[in-house]
Amino acid sequence: MPFPRPRIAWRLFAAGLLGWAAWRAGRGAAPPPQQAALPRPTPAGRRALLIGLAALVLLGGAGGAAWLLAQRHEKDRIARALTGGDPSRAPALMIRYGCGGCHAIPGVPGADGRAAAPLSGLRERVYVGGVARNSAESLIAWIVDPRALSPRSAMPRTGITESEARDVAAYLYAR
Repeated sequence: MPFPRPRIAWRLFAAGLLGWAAWRAGRGAAPPPQQAALPRPTPAGRRALLIGLAALVLLGGAGGAAWLLAQRHEKDRIARALTGGDPSRAPALMIRYGCGGCHAIPGVPGADGRAAAPLSGLRERVYVGGVARNSAESLIAWIVDPRALSPRSAMPRTGITESEARDVAAYLYAR
């Protein structure tokens, strides 16, 4: 129905206007009922309530921490399966090969470079280095020799081995 008939619209408007006028005059609604006085909690009741709330907060925090830990282990397991690498060895490798000089890398101390793309969320990207389809093998090949995939790339060949590149790729896919 596109629009109500004009006569009905005017009647609704007039009723609303009369209701507003009655409210302004104080004749509209009845005052709210008085609430019964609630008893004050005893110190023991307050203490029990606080203990219950603290337990609830602790259990919620522990559950959240357990969930985050399970997520981290699941991401590590998937990254290991995709790359054949060990993500726990990667931070030391990325420090040794100077990756953090150009890239910002989560979880790697001092890796806060701004010359190249940050390496967080790499598993969700479509391309590696902007040129190769994002797969474990193309990421490993890119880490070992980026100019083999893109000759004009600014990323240098660092001398990292394929085995070490697998560890780095596993780390990047797990984060």
